[in-house]
Amino acid sequence: MGSCDLSLLTPLVFFSLLLASHHVQVHSAIGVNWGTVSFHKLRPSTVVDLLKANKITRVKLFDANPDALRALMGSGIQVMIGIPNEMLSTFNSDLFVRQNISRFIGKGGADIRYVAVGNEPFLTSYGGQFQNYVVPAMLNLQQSLLRSNLASYVKLVVPCNADAYQSNVPSQGMFRPELTQIMTQLVSFLDSNASPFLVNIYPFLSLYGNSDFPQDYAFFEGTSHPVLDGPNTYYNAFDGNFDTLVAALTKLGYAQMPIVIGEIGWPTDGAVGANLTAARVFNQGLINHLLSNKGTPLRPGSPPADIYLFGLLDEGAKSTLPGNFERHWGIFSFDGQAKYRLNLGLGNRGLKNAKNVQYLPSRWCVAHPSRDMTQVADHFTRACSEADCTTLNDGGSCSQLGEKDNISYAFNSYYQLQMQNEKSCDFDGLGMVTFLDPSVGDCRFLVGVTDKHLSSSAKSMARWSIYHICIGVVVWALTA
Repeated sequence: MGSCDLSLLTPLVFFSLLLASHHVQVHSAIGVNWGTVSFHKLRPSTVVDLLKANKITRVKLFDANPDALRALMGSGIQVMIGIPNEMLSTFNSDLFVRQNISRFIGKGGADIRYVAVGNEPFLTSYGGQFQNYVVPAMLNLQQSLLRSNLASYVKLVVPCNADAYQSNVPSQGMFRPELTQIMTQLVSFLDSNASPFLVNIYPFLSLYGNSDFPQDYAFFEGTSHPVLDGPNTYYNAFDGNFDTLVAALTKLGYAQMPIVIGEIGWPTDGAVGANLTAARVFNQGLINHLLSNKGTPLRPGSPPADIYLFGLLDEGAKSTLPGNFERHWGIFSFDGQAKYRLNLGLGNRGLKNAKNVQYLPSRWCVAHPSRDMTQVADHFTRACSEADCTTLNDGGSCSQLGEKDNISYAFNSYYQLQMQNEKSCDFDGLGMVTFLDPSVGDCRFLVGVTDKHLSSSAKSMARWSIYHICIGVVVWALTA
């Protein structure tokens, strides 16, 4: 589901919706996606303090997590909550509004501005299983918001993947034929209720999935492979993708509909091309591009209304089915520490780290230096089926380790997941605890945080998603 590093002294200003009136534009800000599919979770209050320290005033959640919403109360941060696709066919809209909006919103409460109905429900890979539920769910939810006197403040949106539209050149953009009817209904609803079109754009995935995709076209520093489209020339994938959507909306009669970027970013690990340098160059280039207020060829001088970087924190328990990079999208590591210098254009010249993070003691589990490791394969697989070993794979920050260090990394990941339980470093005598940090170069051997809360169901999901990569990992990791 991407060198500038300039000192940006002017606050990031570009057009947005004034939610209380129809299509009025005001100043806006960059937001972030706050995902929580992690083994090592920070306290929600710590995350909110991190957002405030970095002057981030927009946050997008993928559900209506009550702990997150309670932490956001009184923060002044505008919030988008989400309804998972699986809920669309059965959820009770009145109950949802009462439980997830009404009880949190109001003076001194959480500033809930958007509800995301589904998450990329029209994705091609879903085979249409969710798309017929989207509009009915929106209509029911809108009625519930009206009954609660919240419809003028809380707006409904549908996060769409960029595969909802298609074209060889941006000006010919159109929605997929099988989506034309539902998109016409959706866009009409959005327009009549002063809601923007929400789209997720990922140049990294275009590069990752297509060996012929020009690498420099994914970034914002110019390209040797520009896309020519009549009188317009496109020098980066973002502008081309954005204008393809503009053209598709225009064909439906909504040329001026505000567009919000719900997700965009670049991962830092887990694949070739996913690294700290590329992520910094992409994200800083994106911010600088928006700050310039140039817009795009089809919308000159009018950048997206809002933009939500993906993501805030790494999520080490996410499924790796799309790729091992899925766990490494954060601009901060799992513990709220900035991965690279990034000026968000919000007043700070660089990212500020999370404060008062409660770590476990500074100790690690490693492979015992004097033990024979010929029988370690089962232990290695077990460790990686429970914990996260994605950085060991090709292109990862730990992919150049030797055999013993591969084993140590797996042992330590499991040990930290088990909150440094002494028995969890035994591995039939093959592991040992050390007080010397075994990190090597950019390969970080983590120390867990004490704020970990992971339900048994979430842990089971994570275990399933991790296991499928470990069979492949163990084969080469022990022969490196």
